[in-house]
Amino acid sequence: MRTVGVEEELWVVDPATRCGVARADDVLRAAGGSAEKELFRHQVEIMSRPSTAVDEVVAQLHHERTTALHGADRVGLSLVASPVVVQKAAADDDRRVSDDDRYRDMVERFGAVTEDAGTCGMHVHVGIADPDEGVRVIDRIAPWLPVVLALSASSPFAHGRDTGYASWRSELWSHWPSAGPTVPFGDAASYRAVAQALVASGAARDEHMLYFDARLARDYPTVEVRVADVMADLDDVRAVVALVRGLVEAAAHGALPAATWRVELLRAARWRAARHGLHGRLLHPCRPGAEPVGAAAVLEDLLACCSPYLDEAGDLALVEDGVQRLLGATGAVRQRAVHSRSGSLDDVVDDLRRRTAAPPSGSAQR
Repeated sequence: MRTVGVEEELWVVDPATRCGVARADDVLRAAGGSAEKELFRHQVEIMSRPSTAVDEVVAQLHHERTTALHGADRVGLSLVASPVVVQKAAADDDRRVSDDDRYRDMVERFGAVTEDAGTCGMHVHVGIADPDEGVRVIDRIAPWLPVVLALSASSPFAHGRDTGYASWRSELWSHWPSAGPTVPFGDAASYRAVAQALVASGAARDEHMLYFDARLARDYPTVEVRVADVMADLDDVRAVVALVRGLVEAAAHGALPAATWRVELLRAARWRAARHGLHGRLLHPCRPGAEPVGAAAVLEDLLACCSPYLDEAGDLALVEDGVQRLLGATGAVRQRAVHSRSGSLDDVVDDLRRRTAAPPSGSAQR
């Protein structure tokens, strides 16, 4: 069975103002553990170890969240699994770069593009046999990645306003010149040639800055799916992570229907997913150029392709339940529901804080 691992980026928040604050260094010193700094000083990153059991990965994410939260609490702060800063931060605290030569160089190279790059995503790593298998997987899953984005969409509010999007993070992230969907590479040699050409062009500082929606991980034998918003609810995380592994397995076995997409239409599919999430119509991954269809129908076809591999891994029931739950309300829908009851973004942040701290269902801690 393929291993899976997860990286999550979290937002440092002042619980009194509910604004993002540039104090990640304080949190990291107080927390210890394996949390790390990110591009901006209002972010921290946590990660799981690779495992063949999705429940083990999610349990470890809860442990890492809890460790980091305890550290934040010691210095009067909190952490939120939110893809963007909900409340407008004071004094540009969401734009202060971490003390790192590489990060400073990125800001100098890419200028104002970096100003809105302090977003928080969830990256899912799935084990592969070799780079050629990884590239075959990347090529085949590309049309399905907007569906993963729609499932995870959790960023309707940014800097004190409703953006009108289900995933505003996705739109902000697309400003990087190396970010977004890719057309088929064919094999690992071609992938490497494109990677080297992008770095040579200046569109990426190095291969770590290849921000494709799915890429070969630079430091691990994995395909890294980078399209998802970070999600506050660990039950949602568990369902999306298991589905991503099932999608990779289906692609590796040639079980995803082949369709030839232009990159312009892949960007359109990604935009529709970011704009509406699951509460709108999506471009069907098997029908490039066709009219959008309901999200439920797309997810039904995705599960049909992946169900043998989800069943083999013991993940079918949890993914089916998770998909139904997210069809009812994604993170974006839940945030807007909280806001509609009181009209207060403070309440949205407080709800996200509670959900970030909560264990997954079935946990012994509940």
